[in-house]
Amino acid sequence: MEHLKAKIRTIPDFPKPGIMFRDITTLLKDGEGLRESIDVLAKRYQDQQVDLIAGIESRGFIVGAALATQMGIGFVPVRKPNRLPGETIGIDYELEYGNDRLEIHVDAIPQGSRVLMVDDLIATGGTMNAACHLVENVGGEVVECAFIIELPDLGGRKVLSNYPVFSIVEFEGD
Repeated sequence: MEHLKAKIRTIPDFPKPGIMFRDITTLLKDGEGLRESIDVLAKRYQDQQVDLIAGIESRGFIVGAALATQMGIGFVPVRKPNRLPGETIGIDYELEYGNDRLEIHVDAIPQGSRVLMVDDLIATGGTMNAACHLVENVGGEVVECAFIIELPDLGGRKVLSNYPVFSIVEFEGD
């Protein structure tokens, strides 16, 4: 998958000095690269029972919705606070630099549904871990956590040790 990895831009010192930001927007604007990324994910899950895809705001919406469309299943948004219009349930979680919160509609996932969790990138794993707990709290069963990019040096896979994890490309170091 090195050709897909080459389509992802690295921006040094964003959002703060010392961070090497992996910018997926360059992959997203490349029609062939985006299609191939979604194809890789769709092929992986085509023979598994997946009822819904849940994507995390905001780039997880792009990847998750495209994948759900290709697989012919529904998409559930996991959002930042106060952005969903219906009754929600939320979870607070810790980041390396503070706290955050995610929310989901209480009626988003039918009891026992098998849910594929999707985001663009896994770094420390805290956001996806919180999203998985939300899905379970409303009655879903997490099938796997899928990402286009993984930053293995940041330990996200360990944080998600209760869930299977799949990523298409890895950026080690820096």
